[in-house]
Amino acid sequence: MQKLNIAIPQDAVWILNKLNEGGHEAYIVGGCVRDSILGRIPQDWDITTSALPEETKTIFDHTFDTGIKHGTITVVLHHENYEVTTYRIDGEYADCRHPDEVSFTKKLNEDLLRRDFTMNAIAYHPKEGFRDPFHGQEDIAAGIIRGVGEPARRFQEDALRMLRALRFAARLSFRIDGETAAAIHAARTRLRAVAPERLHKELSGILCGRQAAALLEEFSDVLFELIPELAPCQGFRQYNPHHTRDVWTHTLAVGLAHIEEKFSPW
Repeated sequence: MQKLNIAIPQDAVWILNKLNEGGHEAYIVGGCVRDSILGRIPQDWDITTSALPEETKTIFDHTFDTGIKHGTITVVLHHENYEVTTYRIDGEYADCRHPDEVSFTKKLNEDLLRRDFTMNAIAYHPKEGFRDPFHGQEDIAAGIIRGVGEPARRFQEDALRMLRALRFAARLSFRIDGETAAAIHAARTRLRAVAPERLHKELSGILCGRQAAALLEEFSDVLFELIPELAPCQGFRQYNPHHTRDVWTHTLAVGLAHIEEKFSPW
């Protein structure tokens, strides 16, 4: 794979260096790494570190507690916010969205394992290069959405990840790998526990993707969990010479044909 150097903002580099000077590991991680590999401009720059939250707070002058229970401190530098999160292992997800508790770890790979997809489980440091134990760069190059570790477990933890997989696939024209797709079909009923506003946001993102029609035809059972009124359309034949598809595939083809594709925000 071709080597890539990510152009990180100087303030983010300064934060990494300050954490390193304090004896801690630190990397940019997640969406900013993925977007940089894809040649897109990241919306924000998240940092993961071996430093505990209280240690992070002692290193920087201007911070506030964003989600200290889950290890996240926001560092404010030149009027910009940078989220710095301690390496962690997530506990159970009783609400199908958020971990009930987390435990901190000193191992980067354990933190990357808790993330959703391989393309979002890549860390980077300008002096060390990429830390990519789950081969996310290879999946990006191949155009594959793949759950980290055991996909079924990732969706049991956070049900909204299923729609995130569809959104990424629709926007990037990536395919969802077989094991991950099977896990989505099997766990789709868990979406009933997710707040409607969260479902709406992800569904809107899917519908604005270039691959939305083909994707929703393949994952119609997932969409029917959100909008069960659409289910009778599948297999309902239109008996006239002007329609060659059932109501469902006709609706997808016509209804999504003129939606303007928008790539930002994700």
